[in-house]
Amino acid sequence: MKQKLKELEQEAAKLRSTQQGAAAEEAEEEPAGEASGKEEADTRSVFVNNVDWGATPEELQQHFATCGTVNRVTILTDKFGQPKGFAYIEFLEADAVDNAIMLDNSELRGRQIKVMRKRTNVPGLKRGRGRGRGRGFYGAPRGRGGYYGGYAPRGRGRGRGYAPY
Repeated sequence: MKQKLKELEQEAAKLRSTQQGAAAEEAEEEPAGEASGKEEADTRSVFVNNVDWGATPEELQQHFATCGTVNRVTILTDKFGQPKGFAYIEFLEADAVDNAIMLDNSELRGRQIKVMRKRTNVPGLKRGRGRGRGRGFYGAPRGRGGYYGGYAPRGRGRGRGYAPY
């Protein structure tokens, strides 16, 4: 029995060491590279607002071609595929962002577009403070009669006393 227990403990120790080694390798490889790559791409990108719904990525690429080499054009759409009216433009070099900001208030398809630097999204920033202004504590006596919602409890079913309202 003691021999079996000793073998199980050794096996568990081996598993723990291999799991810790694998977890350390994953931590070194993915998140650091992914996060820094995303932030680096954000420094090379601009946000364009008031884009005409009929505008194509090619038109936006032509409009911003004077600023620098356009790497990617993303026009955001709603769940039905209709454009929301804004876009993100990613350039190959970071200097192009300053040139693109100079195109702020320029005209594209008859509309004055707004160009600004793309901000890096911070997870959890728009969390808020709970459920809004609403209801507060559910059992709070307030309003008429001290009952929640202002009405006395009616009981079960019909015919349990007279309750006009």
